[in-house]
Amino acid sequence: MRIDVVTLFPKIVESALSESIIGRARKKKLLDLYVHDLRPYGLGKHHVTDDSPYGGGPGMVMRCEPLFHAAEKILGSEYHITPRILMCPQGRLLKQTVVRELSAHPRIFIICGHYEGVDERVRLYLATDVISIGDYILTNGALAAAVLIDSVVRLIPGVLGSSESTVHESFTQDTLEGPTYTRPAVFRGWKVPEVLLNGNHEQISLWRHQMAITRTKQIRPDIKAKEG
Repeated sequence: MRIDVVTLFPKIVESALSESIIGRARKKKLLDLYVHDLRPYGLGKHHVTDDSPYGGGPGMVMRCEPLFHAAEKILGSEYHITPRILMCPQGRLLKQTVVRELSAHPRIFIICGHYEGVDERVRLYLATDVISIGDYILTNGALAAAVLIDSVVRLIPGVLGSSESTVHESFTQDTLEGPTYTRPAVFRGWKVPEVLLNGNHEQISLWRHQMAITRTKQIRPDIKAKEG
C-alpha cells in the first residue's frame, strides 16, 4: 500500500510512524509512505501557503492553490482514482468500519490542515473524503493523519504477527475487547479468572465473548453489541 501525506509539518508524521509496527512495515516494504512538505508548493519567492480570511476573523486560512498543485503533481495520472482525504474535525468520524474501507485501497492521499482551517474549495473540489479522529481540536492535521495511517496500516496483511490479532480487537465485532491477563496468576491477592487457567478453549472463548458484551454495555452502551 502507498500513502502520500502533504503537510506543513512532515517531521510530525515521520517521527510518529518510524517506530514499532509501522516502522517495521515500512522496512518490509508492506507500506510505502511518502510525506511531502507543502511549503515548496507555496506561492511566490516566500512560498506562501496561507492568507487572512475573507470577511474578517481571527487566524489564517490555508490557501487552496498550493494544496491543489501538490495533489496534482504528486498523484499525476492517478489523481482521479486515488482517495484524497482531508483531515478535519468537521469530517465523518474515524471508526473501524472506515479504517477497513480505506485499507482496501492500494493508495490514499492525505491532506493536513493547519491554522484556522483550509479554503472551503479544498473540501468541495479537491478532497473526496473528509475524516475526523474525534470531537476535539488539534494544532494541525499532521497529528490526525498519523493516527489514521496507523489504524489503516495495521490491517495490511503481514503487518501484524498474527492474522488473528485484528479479529478480536475492540470495534472489530461490534464490541469492545474483553479483559486480558498474563503472568503472574496471582498478584497482591488479585487472581486471574480460573476459566483462563483450565485449558478448556471452548469455555475460554465463550467467557471472552460474554465479557466483551458485558464490558461494551458498561463502557460504551451506544455500541449495539451482538450477543449471538
